[in-house]
Amino acid sequence: MPIIGLTGSIATGKSLVSGFLQEMGIRVIDADLIAREIVKPGLPAWKKIRDYFGDEVLDPDMSINRKHLADKIFGDKEKITKLNEITHPVIIEKINDEINKFKSTSNSEKQILVIDVPLLIETGMYKMVDEVWVVYIPEELQLKRLMDRNGLTLSQAKKRIDSQMPVYEKKKYADAVIDNSGSIMETKQKVEQLVKQLLGESGGQKIEEK
Repeated sequence: MPIIGLTGSIATGKSLVSGFLQEMGIRVIDADLIAREIVKPGLPAWKKIRDYFGDEVLDPDMSINRKHLADKIFGDKEKITKLNEITHPVIIEKINDEINKFKSTSNSEKQILVIDVPLLIETGMYKMVDEVWVVYIPEELQLKRLMDRNGLTLSQAKKRIDSQMPVYEKKKYADAVIDNSGSIMETKQKVEQLVKQLLGESGGQKIEEK
């Protein structure tokens, strides 16, 4: 029952690859979804964020406005570090619980669990998995896709990319690199081939009907 850590950098196409894996019937734990869950109003992480960042990062319904929070911390290493200190331990604990649950309930060595974590390398969570898969595109294409997707200027896109670990650095930790610089179909075929290699050509995880 291999456990895969899936990561990439902004606008490289990690969500696309995650979607392909789910279409194949593979269980994917999405760290971003967990991050949203743990900051629901009233929960401990929500309280800590409110205490530190103030009510200005809250919506009228008292939920965290992620855009306002991101704008508040962008470019401020101290605030980014503080937010990470609040959220990362809880996210890691939740994911570890999911891994243990998967191991205890899986009835086949051919079942795969994928952990979709943007900061897999930075948080050290790559040590929790059997293989690291990095979704990669060249920086020039990354800039273009980010600008097109988010409506950013070149300068704005560069700042966002520069605020993260470069994707070429993440490649150094990779057991597999998924080059997403081609067409969607080409990327899908690469993902399918990786899964086949992981499970062996003679058999694999049952493809769920959609």
